[in-house]
Amino acid sequence: MGRLDNRVAIVTGAKQGIGKAVADKLEAEGATVVGADIQEGATLRVDVSQEDDVRRMVEETVARHGRLDVLVNVAAIVPFTPWDEIDFAEWRRIMSVNLDGTFLTNHYAQKAMRENGYGRIVNVASNVVLAGTPNLAHYVASKGGVFAFTRALARELGPHGITVNSVAPGLTASEGVLASKHAEAFEFVQMLQAIPRRAVPADIAPAVAFLASEEAGWITGQMLVADGGHTHN
Repeated sequence: MGRLDNRVAIVTGAKQGIGKAVADKLEAEGATVVGADIQEGATLRVDVSQEDDVRRMVEETVARHGRLDVLVNVAAIVPFTPWDEIDFAEWRRIMSVNLDGTFLTNHYAQKAMRENGYGRIVNVASNVVLAGTPNLAHYVASKGGVFAFTRALARELGPHGITVNSVAPGLTASEGVLASKHAEAFEFVQMLQAIPRRAVPADIAPAVAFLASEEAGWITGQMLVADGGHTHN
């Protein structure tokens, strides 16, 4: 018996990295998982910054599976942009996916969840909220917004049987990170961690799976930091 037997879950950003690891973990725990991603090959092709895409994602999931119990919002852009190179267009590019996307997915998912009086929403934030990592000012701002919005939404949805939490990974060896300049930071970050090795996406998925389960029913509005002891909140 899995912790998520008979549950229906949407995972955004599910094609690779942390999103794929989360989708695989929830499936292993018994959930029916709808993987959404802007890339080809996902269960549903979705741009989380587009309201029509997000509405369709939730409607099609409920039409096909009869309900929606879990939303894990992983989809995000992780840039590497020095502060002096961030203009308003670049700021909006990050916010449209990372913060607008969080609003849209949470907004439509909670509507479906309220019909059954049950739901688990997990938004992926980042430990950069605590570390103030350089070359990421707009990303740090967006993920700070994800955490603050999560805390506020938990207050709004608690009476409806829905918990809203966030997981904050540290630097993780996902495909996106390894293909970026952030890959050069692993050696430095490992020195700051209590556990001195590279994180991989599978390290993050269990924290998400716990918050997505019935067991976490008395936990809401929280940010669970999964970064090997790099930061302290």
